[in-house]
Amino acid sequence: MIRPRLTWGLGAPTAVMLATVMLAAAPAFADDAPPKIDSGDTAWMLASTALVLMMTIPGLALFYAGMVRKKNILATMMQSFTICCIVTIVWMVAGYSIAFTTGNAFMGDFSRILLHGIADHIVKGNDTQAFVLASGVKDVADMATTIPETVYMMFQMTFAIITPALIAGAFADRMKFSAMCLFMALWSLFVYSPIAHMEWSPSGYWSMAGVLDFAGGTVVHINAGVAGLVCALVLGKRAGYPTTNMAPYNLAYAVIGASLLWVGWFGFNAGSAVAANVRAGMAMAVTQIATAAAALGWMFAEWIAKGKPSVLGAASGAVAGLVAITPASGFVLPGGSIVIGVAAGVGCFWAATSLKHMLGYDDSLDCFGVHGIGGIIGAILTGVFSYGPLTATDATPDGSPGGMAQVILQCEGVLSTIVISGVGTLIILMICKATTGLRVNDEEEQEGLDIVLHGEQVF
Repeated sequence: MIRPRLTWGLGAPTAVMLATVMLAAAPAFADDAPPKIDSGDTAWMLASTALVLMMTIPGLALFYAGMVRKKNILATMMQSFTICCIVTIVWMVAGYSIAFTTGNAFMGDFSRILLHGIADHIVKGNDTQAFVLASGVKDVADMATTIPETVYMMFQMTFAIITPALIAGAFADRMKFSAMCLFMALWSLFVYSPIAHMEWSPSGYWSMAGVLDFAGGTVVHINAGVAGLVCALVLGKRAGYPTTNMAPYNLAYAVIGASLLWVGWFGFNAGSAVAANVRAGMAMAVTQIATAAAALGWMFAEWIAKGKPSVLGAASGAVAGLVAITPASGFVLPGGSIVIGVAAGVGCFWAATSLKHMLGYDDSLDCFGVHGIGGIIGAILTGVFSYGPLTATDATPDGSPGGMAQVILQCEGVLSTIVISGVGTLIILMICKATTGLRVNDEEEQEGLDIVLHGEQVF
């Protein structure tokens, strides 16, 4: 979710200040005049916000529910639905303030706790100026938009919702509902929000360092994928894994869910331009192209390896492509997006099959294999294929073209995300284990989470 900001490329000889998401179509303003709200940009961002929310409910809910056994369908859907509710409140209370206020390089301040001050510019039912996030750092420009802060806050909220919801795929079939609720609230507040600040706030550490992440390769996908892997390792394998038949009960749900994710992702990526502009158009185009390439890459890799292309494989490949193009979507051209898509399709197929079995962990729905590995592939290849003119401004006419210096920066962002997410997730899991406990017992797991946790079942 790239938000308009300026970043510094530190450490490279040719480092220049990069305007990663300055609104290409935004008008110029006098230094003493606040930016004005643009109705077209606001309408697009309202639509994008709804599209991203659709990705979690019903998209991810159906996608994950379609891949579990019949006895866990309702519990799996309930996880996505409940996470949406929990994170909405956490984001409103403190998450947004931690992520998107000035603060320091690692987290924001508390000036927007309970959304305090968000209505300061409303007069007679209308905002008198568009949202501006001050950097608070010398020589780093403020982040200026052409939309109300309420819309910006809501758009960011939908990203904060889907990121922890992705983690649930790693521990499907075995985590206590009480533990899930506590874990998601703490993780959203203490892992997601600071990482979002570091990458997407103009005063954030990675933002100032020049790490490129247009819509969430590090913040959303690597973050969630690594957290999912840690959850899978700490909770342990499902009872009977890998000898018991754990085939998906309803692949039709999974395909419908994946399709909703695909459509919603245009709000995810194209909406991250925070305007209806040229960057949004390119982000939409490369998202479609990379996703198609990844689905075909996974499908043909599976066809060669196993003799048949599976329905679940094609859907999973599409999601892998959506994941991988996310950090690059506002920075690369269509040619590069095909390479990113194919690499993600083949790479995530290998991770979800060979790597998982090689290392012996039970990532139930391949959260790490698709989101972790796909996010890593996309983040690194962003540094290869980044197109200078897409990231350029009047002040930096060369922008941030792909090259070894940018690849090194991308790798630094990937590695630091892995460490922060992994350590933070482990600490929060230990807190949950000491308070609510983490896992249902063997008898409850065999009976199924639908009836055990919620007293309902699918007939």
